[in-house]
Amino acid sequence: MSNADNWQGDVLRDLRGGGPPPAPQGGAGPAGQGATAPASPGPGPDPALPVAPGTPHTPPHPAPQAPPAARRPENDAPAHGPAGARTPRTPGSRPAVDPSLAGASRKPRNGEPFPVRAARAIWRTVSSSVAREVAEASRTAESLQQPVTTGRQIAVTSIRGGAGKSTVAALLGTTYAHYRQDPVLFVEADPALGSLPIRLGAESLRWTTGDVADIVQPQMSLLDITGYLVQLRDNAWLLPGSQGQIGAMLDFRSYERVMVALRRYFGVTVVDCETLPAEVARVALTASQACVLTTPATLDGVASTHAVLQWMRGLPPHVIGGTVVVLTEQAPHSGIDTEEAVRTLRSTGTSVHVLPYDRHLADGGAIRTDLLAQATRTAAARIAADAFQLSQKRH
Repeated sequence: MSNADNWQGDVLRDLRGGGPPPAPQGGAGPAGQGATAPASPGPGPDPALPVAPGTPHTPPHPAPQAPPAARRPENDAPAHGPAGARTPRTPGSRPAVDPSLAGASRKPRNGEPFPVRAARAIWRTVSSSVAREVAEASRTAESLQQPVTTGRQIAVTSIRGGAGKSTVAALLGTTYAHYRQDPVLFVEADPALGSLPIRLGAESLRWTTGDVADIVQPQMSLLDITGYLVQLRDNAWLLPGSQGQIGAMLDFRSYERVMVALRRYFGVTVVDCETLPAEVARVALTASQACVLTTPATLDGVASTHAVLQWMRGLPPHVIGGTVVVLTEQAPHSGIDTEEAVRTLRSTGTSVHVLPYDRHLADGGAIRTDLLAQATRTAAARIAADAFQLSQKRH
């Protein structure tokens, strides 16, 4: 990586008050440690099982207060320390979804109708290809469980809204949390009405990316850090971009501070970015080891994405080489020939996948992986494995 791209080390040295660069760190480890042993593989996957649902719950320990030197009375104007850093506020907790909208939610549907599930069960009983499915699932699991020497950051973005960006980010992070044993972090870098907390089933939001940027310090332990996060399951946490306010903003310097400080605690971080060409999204793409570009499986979506990929071919090779394109089918019957669209996009030299239409995802609420269609779970695992492999190639 060139010096120009190595903003992580520069910011980390600034956070530590100057001095020489820190020694290389390992992946996320136990509380208070910056290195860990490689993630050991979990049990072999059963292709008939879901990725594994994670029910959000309140962290077992209370959220820590801001460091004594950084505290200030409630409602005071932001103060500035010796280095000009803002003194953090202590926000209150807010529900992720307005309680008045609770009645608008219906019982979540299964991703595919019952006749389809029944037919697949019969087919699996009489088909000779089940062994191939198991072998492929095992290869995917092996790819996802590879150890990391430093935390991998995977940015998910799009060139327009409504492309399924937050949905794909939620599926990827949930897949990593299922297959890996090291900590996984979801970061919402799309604060303006972002939907990642809803997709992940978070019940309440308190500390945001901007808040944590004013608090995080290099000497903090994993236990200190997770007190500011929303715990989703034993090894997965969420850092929201906002508390749902309209017009919430996130500046790229706050994003840099957070990502540099948190990288050593988590084996994989999935970032739900703003749409391109927003400033934070551009910074996230520069700093991440892999990018997932989502686009709706429509003619205009494919055409726009193809134009962007052609432009990316003029950038350094690692940019398009580290990009995975995901075509999201948002209707039962696509209006384009997806196979031809995939071939066209792959001609630019990037990896392309299709996320098939899924009734459960289309409802837009919290994702329950036990209700996802089998094809959706398989596609999510393949996309996650592909992005992770690309992230391993860029150090």
